[in-house]
Amino acid sequence: MFDYTEIIKKAEILIEALPYIQALAGKTVVIKYGGNAMISEELKNSVMEDITLLKYIGLNPVVVHGGGPDISRALKSFGVESEFVNGLRKTDSSTMEVAQMVLVGKTNKEIVSLINQKGGKAIGLCGIDGMLLECEKHMEIVDGKPVDLGFVGRITKINTRALELLTHSEYIPVVAPIGTDKNGQSYNINADTVAAELAAALKAEKLILLTDVEGVKSAEDKVIHVITSDEVHRMIEEKAIVGGMIPKVLGCIRALEGGVGRAHIIDGRIPHCILLEIFTNKGIGTMITRQLIPYYEKEKL
Repeated sequence: MFDYTEIIKKAEILIEALPYIQALAGKTVVIKYGGNAMISEELKNSVMEDITLLKYIGLNPVVVHGGGPDISRALKSFGVESEFVNGLRKTDSSTMEVAQMVLVGKTNKEIVSLINQKGGKAIGLCGIDGMLLECEKHMEIVDGKPVDLGFVGRITKINTRALELLTHSEYIPVVAPIGTDKNGQSYNINADTVAAELAAALKAEKLILLTDVEGVKSAEDKVIHVITSDEVHRMIEEKAIVGGMIPKVLGCIRALEGGVGRAHIIDGRIPHCILLEIFTNKGIGTMITRQLIPYYEKEKL
């Protein structure tokens, strides 16, 4: 007799996903795509498959991408060394030209092409299109003093109409983090920030940040799978959350305060990490939420 054990296990996985599919049908999910998931060919393909599948089962994914390594390589080829302040790239006029060329002309179109190859219908945008991301110069505070980073932007307004038209039809928008001011000057904007603010503006149900870490960890070095925004603030005060994780969790909290339902920090180095986080009860990363409100009666939070 044929052994149906493995097939039954696959069916059980699909059944576990069912209540999440029902809860998220028609909802917007903003995904920040970056880190090693943009470098490894295997991971690139698994992320694009995940995003395409989300669209086919009734969710509305919006992709925001970084591209720092590509920009650094391009600048190096022109003999320009990159300088960073608190993780933000100093951007003079020449660097801005290269960043825009790489993010909009190369990285964005590669992602669009990959999604289209998987059967999705992606459309590439940047914040200049339709004045999607209006911004002004960002001044970084270092040791209590403002530092001019050049053409690094701070978002002042988001015009979501174009994204709403695309997401509520058959298309998957892919957004490069370049914005513009009212005079038409382009600015480079941190991709995590763009994703968080877009998620809030779109009233997305989920914000998902793909990173190169497993998630927020406890003092015992174990991944915390669910945490409230109040608990995040407490962990920052107690210095249990430090370094580069701080801006990520604070971006998630800003998105939650703007109306996003749940925010997720997940390990983009794991194949199909998006599906594993969204459609399984335990997930693989850290989910941050304002209140522990389950999607369905038996969801364990």
